[in-house]
Amino acid sequence: QVQLVESGGGLVQPGGSLRLSCAASGIIFRINTMTWYRQAPGKQRELVASVTRGGGTNYADFVKGRFTISRDNAQNTVYLQMNSLEPGDTAGYHCHAYIQRVSSGGYNGYWGQGTQVTVSS
Repeated sequence: QVQLVESGGGLVQPGGSLRLSCAASGIIFRINTMTWYRQAPGKQRELVASVTRGGGTNYADFVKGRFTISRDNAQNTVYLQMNSLEPGDTAGYHCHAYIQRVSSGGYNGYWGQGTQVTVSS
């Protein structure tokens, strides 16, 4: 069994900051790319940022310069530092990870339950 558990969401005023965390637990041999997605009510899910095991990052244009993704491989955790938050950032934020459970196995994708971020004055 593998679980991804997000935390750190909440209500913040425009211009504020939040730091999201997503911790993977269970039988895990190795984690490859970890990604943050978000989905607002009535909208499609969109990629926010991703980070490879080696630390390579990719960002959606709408968060460049405001959000920073990072990971701690020893803790099987990915972070999303969100600064200069805007009302348009309001959404449920979910993490996804490609996880290899045993050395002889392949990678499978896993999702967390999500954490709500609300940006409002």
